[in-house]
Amino acid sequence: MTQCALCKAEDATPFAVAPKDDEVALCAVCREGAEAGPTDGPHWQCLNEAIWSTVPAEKVLAWRLLKGLNVAWANDVLEMAYLEPEEQEWAEAGMPSGDEIVHRDVNGTVLQNGDTVTLIKALPVKGAGFTAKQGTAVRKISLEPDNAEHISGRVEGQRIVILTKFVKKS
Repeated sequence: MTQCALCKAEDATPFAVAPKDDEVALCAVCREGAEAGPTDGPHWQCLNEAIWSTVPAEKVLAWRLLKGLNVAWANDVLEMAYLEPEEQEWAEAGMPSGDEIVHRDVNGTVLQNGDTVTLIKALPVKGAGFTAKQGTAVRKISLEPDNAEHISGRVEGQRIVILTKFVKKS
């Protein structure tokens, strides 16, 4: 059995770290995070150790995942971490450009224009005089291009802006 290079779980399979395509072994959870972007959770605490690996591909992948988490503890680890200039270049080459904003629902699922989402709590709508009820489906959402936390959609005939932390993809 092969161990995951990041979390040490069993049943890991090879994963190519682009653009150099050096391979590391990853479990299913780490592979999903590497391919779709990680979501905050206890699993990713393994990156605290993985960022200090002596294997460049493992260190680069750990850096990318930490960067993708965008939470306080991950940012603290990134501040302490050191990558050689070549490793840093490699790590940044595999990241999406800073122009790309990714909208995610409360569960970390990536949202797209036109998706349908469900409100996970009742939300008072400022200026409209009503409360959007929990469980309300909002169809054909639009992503706000300059803010990953905002989407817009129609609720009770009104176009409103909704925070992504209050919706889940249907």
